[in-house]
Amino acid sequence: MTAIRRPPVIAAALLCAATLAIFWPGIVEYDTLRQYEQAIAGRFDDWHPPIMARLWQALLPLGHGPAPLFALQVAGYWAGLALIADALAATARPRTAWAVVAIGLLPPLLGWQVAVLKDAQMVGAALAATGLVARYRLRDQPVPRAAALAAAVLFAYALLVRANAPFALAPLIAALLPLRHARGRAAATVAILAATLILASPVNHALLGATRSDVALTPPRYDLAGIAVRVPGASIAGLPADVAGTLRRDHCVTPYFWDPLGDTPGCAAAIAPWGTSGAATLYARLGAAAFRHPLAYARQRAAHLNMTWRWLVSAWLPGAAPPTGSEPNDYFSLRLTPVAGAWQRAAGWATETPLGWPFAWNAAALLLLAVAIRRPPAPTRRLALGLLASALLLEASFVAISIASDLRYHLWPIVATALAAVLLLDRHPSRRLVTAGVFIALLLGAPALVARVTLAAPPQEYDDLLRWTPPLALLPG
Repeated sequence: MTAIRRPPVIAAALLCAATLAIFWPGIVEYDTLRQYEQAIAGRFDDWHPPIMARLWQALLPLGHGPAPLFALQVAGYWAGLALIADALAATARPRTAWAVVAIGLLPPLLGWQVAVLKDAQMVGAALAATGLVARYRLRDQPVPRAAALAAAVLFAYALLVRANAPFALAPLIAALLPLRHARGRAAATVAILAATLILASPVNHALLGATRSDVALTPPRYDLAGIAVRVPGASIAGLPADVAGTLRRDHCVTPYFWDPLGDTPGCAAAIAPWGTSGAATLYARLGAAAFRHPLAYARQRAAHLNMTWRWLVSAWLPGAAPPTGSEPNDYFSLRLTPVAGAWQRAAGWATETPLGWPFAWNAAALLLLAVAIRRPPAPTRRLALGLLASALLLEASFVAISIASDLRYHLWPIVATALAAVLLLDRHPSRRLVTAGVFIALLLGAPALVARVTLAAPPQEYDDLLRWTPPLALLPG
């Protein structure tokens, strides 16, 4: 492996050190505390990724608290960007290399990357793995065995640390493999995606020792309930016809998230008849209900997709701004430095701009895909295509499988799209591209701005969100 001494790489290393120093030992949220409890107790379930709790358990000798995982995800984040920048600098593209490093400073990205969460863990591991391979692929060099093995381990962790990670990483891994033809990469994508989805459960339960929770039941329950409230008087998936009235009266279905169905006693009681059904049965019932009531199903998914992509939504919709402090707990006390607090607040404001709008990044990814397809074959084009396919396939998965609207679920597509943009727009864009970009910005951005100005402000507290029916919920009047 050749030495790395280029200025952009040194800058990334310094930024990594600054991130660790300013935000040490990381920010902890509610979900992370549940995983920490499993790590110290040695008892795991699959509601959250057991691979993360197992890793945390293995790192406990280095110190209790979030610091070990925080250090790993921050180091992976900056190392991945540094390695890609190094390859670009080595191929006489210094401005592009600097732009790659600058991506790491995007406030919404860095603001979430310092929170110890499965989403940030995935970004850190996937970026590091991508950088290890791309450093050689971008220079048309074979990948050393040690680098390939390290990347494989990192990709395996990233695939297991989020349930929907296979949709994101399968096309990217295929793009990094030494496959010459697009058909071979497409076949590899399908094979990696299928293998990961099939093996995830045996790995989580047999290998990692996690007990089964009902996490796999939440998506079909959410959509079945969404159909029920939109088809009053119908019996949906075995629920009595009058249950729809209960679900509507108690605000059990909201496009924002599925939580009222699990955390509100009346709602949980209403869907109790589904409690004895397994995931396969519920998905079969969902398919039948969607076939019988396609408009109700479409309204359910469209309302949620609008919310998770944050298009026609109110300003300051919760779940976008990075956390400004850790969840109170009995295990450790974590306080942000003044500089860290100021950065997180600034990042929160940035999420109210297109930097924090997933629909804007999706539109950019589609526009960049059209650019990449027209480019002649080159290592940068191939990596850009892999990154764009990664971003778009993950976002496409939300069309059918998504139950919450947090911005952190979109961190990887944002990173991947930003990297692809840097790789493809290293020279002045064509007039046609600029025109298309302006048209799309007006077509999608103008309604988004109008919605944020005119729609009523959402509640900011969790208990209030459980009872909130947002505008454009596409529910019956």
